[in-house]
Amino acid sequence: MTDPTRIPVIVGVADVRSGRAGSSAPPREPLELIADAAANAVADSGVDGLGSHVDSIYAVKTASWSYDALPDLIADRIGARAPTTWTSPIGGHWPVALLDRIGSKIAEGSSSVALLVGGEAQASVTALMKLGKDPAAEGWLTAPGGPPTFTADDLGSTEMQRAGIFAPTRVYPLFENRFGHDTGRNPRQSREYSSRMYAQFSELAAAHPCSWMPTVRTSDDIATSGPQNRKVSDTYTLSMNAMPFVDQAAAVVVCSLAAAREFGVADDRLVFLWGGAGANDPVDVLARTDFGRSAALTAAVDRTLAGAGITADELGIVDAYSCFPVVPKLLIRTLGLPESTVPSVLGGHSFFGGPLNSYSLHAIAEVTRLLRSGDDRPALVHANGGYLTYQHTVLLSRMQHRDGYVGEPDPLQMPFDAPAVVHDYSGDARIETATVDFDRDGHPKSGLVIASTPDGSRVAGQTDAGDAAALVRWTRDGSRSLVGAAITVTDSGGHITISLKEEVFP
Repeated sequence: MTDPTRIPVIVGVADVRSGRAGSSAPPREPLELIADAAANAVADSGVDGLGSHVDSIYAVKTASWSYDALPDLIADRIGARAPTTWTSPIGGHWPVALLDRIGSKIAEGSSSVALLVGGEAQASVTALMKLGKDPAAEGWLTAPGGPPTFTADDLGSTEMQRAGIFAPTRVYPLFENRFGHDTGRNPRQSREYSSRMYAQFSELAAAHPCSWMPTVRTSDDIATSGPQNRKVSDTYTLSMNAMPFVDQAAAVVVCSLAAAREFGVADDRLVFLWGGAGANDPVDVLARTDFGRSAALTAAVDRTLAGAGITADELGIVDAYSCFPVVPKLLIRTLGLPESTVPSVLGGHSFFGGPLNSYSLHAIAEVTRLLRSGDDRPALVHANGGYLTYQHTVLLSRMQHRDGYVGEPDPLQMPFDAPAVVHDYSGDARIETATVDFDRDGHPKSGLVIASTPDGSRVAGQTDAGDAAALVRWTRDGSRSLVGAAITVTDSGGHITISLKEEVFP
C-alpha cells in the first residue's frame, strides 16, 4: 500500500469576490482578498488551528499590485511558523503547475501541509485610478509592495514586437483563425461555435456565487456586435474576451493523507491529487511550426493521462482555461471529446471573471467541491499561460490512485523547426494565418498577417486600416477564410502592405 505520508490530498478550498459587474464595492487591496481566501480555505478543512501547521506557502503572482513577499504576508495572517515560501512569475498556468509541484513535494516527503493562494483586485485599481486616487495613499501596502512594473519583454519577442504581434487580444485570434481553417470551418462557423460554447459558460457563471458577471447570455447576444458588445477582432466580440477587471481571490490547502488523518479531516472532505504534467511551446509565437494547434497542450494532456494510466473518456469533469474560445476548443479536440462538451466548471474568463494569473485556482476550488459531492470519476483541470505557450494539466479524484502521486511537475520543452522570419521582403506569399483588429467604433484598425514565401521562409507584420478593411471585405462576411490566400506583400520594418489574389489553397 502507498505510504500515506506521501499521498497528497486537498483538504480545504475557498474563493472570494468583492463586488461584481454592475454592483461595485469599496476598493480592496489584493492582499486582503487573498488573506480572506486563505483563512476560509483553512477553515474549510474543518480543523481548528490548521494554519499553524502549514509548512509551505506558494503564491501565484499578483499582477494588479506588486508584493515582494506575498507568502510571508499570508503566513502572518494564518499563524504559520517560518514556512517555505515561493511566488510564481507571471502566467495563467501557474495555479495548476504549482498544485502539481506541491503534490510532488508531499510525495517526496519535504512537505506535509501546504497552502496555495492567488488573487487580483484590478477592478479596485481601475476604480481608484478613475477617481484620481493612488492606492498607496489609500493604505495599500508598499513595503514590501507597490504598483506593478512591466518591461518591453513582457509584450513578446523582438520579432513579435517588430511585427506588431503582441497583446492577447491580437495574438489569440491568429490561433483561432488557423484552428477554424484546419478543422474545416469558415470564420462565420467558428464564431457560431464560440458563441454557443460561451452561452453555456454564461449559464455556469450565473449559478456561481463568486462569479463577476452572473447573467445568462444567449449565443446570438454573444455573437452580435453592438454598443455594449463591440467587435474586438474579426474572430471575437468583447463577450468572448477575458474580463480582467475583477476583484477575486482563491486558496487551496493540500496535506499528506497521513497529516489529514492525524488532524481529523473528515473523509468526505478529502480530494486526492493524482498529479499532472506540463509542457512549453516556444515563447516566440513566430518560432512556432504552425498556429492551429498547440504541441505543448497535446504533450501535457498525453503525459498526464499516461502517468495516471487512464484515457480521456474516463474523465468525469473537465475544466479548460478559457481566456479566449480557441483555448477550450483546442483542449476538447486534444482530448477527443464531442464538440458539444462544456469544458468549464466556472463559466470562463468572460463571465466568471478573469483574475489574470489566478483564474485556474478558482477552478481547482470548484472541482474540489464538485468531487466532494459524489462524482467518483477523475477530473482534469487545464491551465494556459503566455500566448498559448505554457500548458499544464492535473488530475483530481475522490478516489486514491493505486500508485499515489503520479505527476511529472517539470514541464517538457517542445522542439520546433519553424521557418526563418525574413525582414523587408517584397513579393508573393501565402497567408498562414491572419486577423483584423477593430477600433471602438467598429471600424477595421489594422491587420496582422503571417505568411509563407515561395522559398519556405516566413514574413510577418501589421497593415494599416485600409489593408485591414480589404482583408475584411475579402472574407465575404465570414464565408471564406484568409488562411491559404495568395497575396503580394511588401514589408518595411514590420509594417506591411498587401494585395490579395483570388485563388486559395485547396
